[in-house]
Amino acid sequence: MHLVQILLPVYGNDGKALLQETYGGIREYLVAKFGGLTAFTESPAEGLWTQDDQQTKRDEIILIEVMVSEIDRVWWAAYREGLQVRLKQESIVIRALPIEHL
Repeated sequence: MHLVQILLPVYGNDGKALLQETYGGIREYLVAKFGGLTAFTESPAEGLWTQDDQQTKRDEIILIEVMVSEIDRVWWAAYREGLQVRLKQESIVIRALPIEHL
């Protein structure tokens, strides 16, 4: 079993709210495809990173998680690329972690 995590930015590069119009569709699509999800939306996390120009950039992100038995890497790569286009982002992080039910 794997836990797939999708980190979505709350605001676009222009500072405008990014997920108001798109979050519902993303959520419904993932629930239909995987049978459920967990979304951490109330307290956005803060993401910080430094680029080549050494300036620290900041994002607020929400985390969406789905559990899958097998990882379809081709599907996830295509989904990530589609999100990047849809949300006008240079990069969206989707990562997978192995999990064990206890």
